[in-house]
Amino acid sequence: MQIEFSPVTPAIGAWVQGVSLATITPAQFDRLYAIWQQHHVVVLRDQVLDNGQFERFSAMLGELDPPPNQGAGRKSVPGHPNLYVVSNRKNGEGEPLGALGDGEALWHTDMSYLERPPFASMLWSIELPASGGDTCFASMPAALRGMPQDLVSRIERLRIKHDGTYDSGGYVRKGVAANDNPAESVGTLHPIIISQPETGERTLYLGRRRNAYIPGLPLAESEALLNAIWGYATAPQVTMRHQWRLGDVVLWNNFTTMHRRDGFPPEQFRTLHRSQIKGQYVPTAANQKEAA
Repeated sequence: MQIEFSPVTPAIGAWVQGVSLATITPAQFDRLYAIWQQHHVVVLRDQVLDNGQFERFSAMLGELDPPPNQGAGRKSVPGHPNLYVVSNRKNGEGEPLGALGDGEALWHTDMSYLERPPFASMLWSIELPASGGDTCFASMPAALRGMPQDLVSRIERLRIKHDGTYDSGGYVRKGVAANDNPAESVGTLHPIIISQPETGERTLYLGRRRNAYIPGLPLAESEALLNAIWGYATAPQVTMRHQWRLGDVVLWNNFTTMHRRDGFPPEQFRTLHRSQIKGQYVPTAANQKEAA
């Protein structure tokens, strides 16, 4: 079959048909990669996979980044240490069998507190609740294009501190003390506007809103400016909503998107397996040469 695709929204996402990830060929992979680079998120439905095949396809994108097995629930897939379990299931002793539970996960970019954040992430649906648990994505290039020029000019040479205190579920990371002062919390500085390292496309790079801080500004001014930026970054016209079905695989570019998750009933179960591509790029200001 020939690979075909159609946009999910004008700003972000593509439905891709005509490829089985279990048997994908190098030529098919090159075509899928080109679609992904253009649309930032690709959705492949009705995939019949096992963990080995999911891991094999993931590794075609680059070196896999093992999950951060830190604290309760940060678990690898048995027999596949490079795959990560996202689930609200618990064992007989009440210990989580996966990460992130059943609550809402707010808008974020994966592990942006690192100097070289992961370049891509992917989820494969194994078990789904009857309702809730949708995942939304936002296009950061589209958000930047929709900003007024005076705001773009103001932030073009500014950086954000990407907080490393809390994960996307709101839990304190292992080895870090809780701190809700954005000016004092731990984190890594990245430019607000970067170049996508493989295509050169200009894009916002925001991380997450909690504890974000623009160094050099009074805290109140930083908060006001960041609120304005997030308003454009999460506007409905630059977002898409994915309602999961069993067998879905969703791949996103971590440098050009943010994502969030709806909560779902705690008595229902949602299990996905996730892979992550190890970071090889330092987020670099759009007016500078990319660092590899």
